[in-house]
Amino acid sequence: MNGRKQQLLKRHRRNKRIAMLVALLALLALGVLVAWWLPPLLLVLGWVAHEAWFADHLFYSPRDDYRYDFPDDCLSLPARIERGALQVEADLDDYDTLVLELRLTATWLGRWLDPYVLVGDDRQDFERGVAGRRYLNLSGVQANGLNIVSRFCRIEGELRLHAMHNPDYAAQRMLIIAPHADDAELAAFGQYSRSSDTAIVTLTQGEIEAENYQRLGLDKAAAARLKGRLRAWDSLAAPLWGGVPQQRCVQLGYYCLQLPAMAEQPQVPFGSRESGESDVRPVRRHNPLTLPADADGLPTWDNLIADLVAVIEHYRPEVLLTPHPQLDPHHDHVASTRAVLEACERSGWKPQTLLLYANHLHDNDRWPMGPAGNGIALPPAITPLPADRLWSPTLDAERQMDKAMALGLQHDLQGPLPLKRRLRRLIQWALAGRRWPATGEDEFFRKAVRRHELFWVRPL
Repeated sequence: MNGRKQQLLKRHRRNKRIAMLVALLALLALGVLVAWWLPPLLLVLGWVAHEAWFADHLFYSPRDDYRYDFPDDCLSLPARIERGALQVEADLDDYDTLVLELRLTATWLGRWLDPYVLVGDDRQDFERGVAGRRYLNLSGVQANGLNIVSRFCRIEGELRLHAMHNPDYAAQRMLIIAPHADDAELAAFGQYSRSSDTAIVTLTQGEIEAENYQRLGLDKAAAARLKGRLRAWDSLAAPLWGGVPQQRCVQLGYYCLQLPAMAEQPQVPFGSRESGESDVRPVRRHNPLTLPADADGLPTWDNLIADLVAVIEHYRPEVLLTPHPQLDPHHDHVASTRAVLEACERSGWKPQTLLLYANHLHDNDRWPMGPAGNGIALPPAITPLPADRLWSPTLDAERQMDKAMALGLQHDLQGPLPLKRRLRRLIQWALAGRRWPATGEDEFFRKAVRRHELFWVRPL
């Protein structure tokens, strides 16, 4: 997490502690003044209510407007809904990415059940208690005459349709920058699985937080080394499920959560926080090309930049896919895009386009909200973002299933749910109507396997 998300989480936890203290004092007073058995009963009921309706990590008010600006080449025009169908006075055949701007206001049920909008045969969910400007993703459908029906919320105010035209970037030479082993699959499996010319470079081993492997009788360092080896293998092997051969996959072997420190001291090596290792070469043995850092194995920023320059010049991509530096708060994701931009400046080969993705958010851990298989509405943007064009290609049911199976190949997404989270899901299933897919227990099986993938487009 970057500094902003840490501040949001700190404020959330502080407010939660204050609320719990007030509730505890109230319960003690009830126990003294009314009956001894009332506080335990209310405590259990309060915990169930919290897990059902108040456990989401939502670090903004549902009443806040999303704030999006679109580029000058975006067609923006008024729209309306008549007898449940969208009406737009324009020919949209040349536009591949469509976004409907509208205002939503939750009904009283929409404070307890997730509000959503039915868009033809699609469904896009929003925050409980929503009351503000939101953006539906209509990409991949015929907008004019499209049935639009709200559930647990009302559509109010003026509507505007934003239409954007893009080339099919999957038909161009692509290089996907994955900070960790599963990031390429989460963000872009649908695109690389239909591309004939994609390469994937993974920057880190992903070795930290290896507690599950300590159950095998390993100490902390040995567990981290094993996890790093497994995730490095995942980064080379899993893309084959999507048609990308190992010869087009590169593992750089740097260490988790060390990229920002490396960037601040470019010549200083930063080894793993947990595995005890400080040589990136052991996980590079199956790389298809020799890289500059193979000479000394030092995990330095200078070596990382040199490696990326070599990869870019070797694969000569027209398009780079990399994390969105303003939307995705993960430290390694922000540093990865910083490294890519620096490498592009030094490289003799100049890609033409950046496609930016967000696998994490600052202020909403559930986005994309709602069940798997549905569309991806635009994420919260409470502070203004750059006015980027959007590209949101669609995935049919077969490709969505292949994407889910690709995620299932990732060791980091295979672990069992902790008991607390399993109980929370059971309570939310029973009381709040939430559902999770059968393809996997990790939250990313719900969030990432959708009928859309979503990218922000920036020229280089």
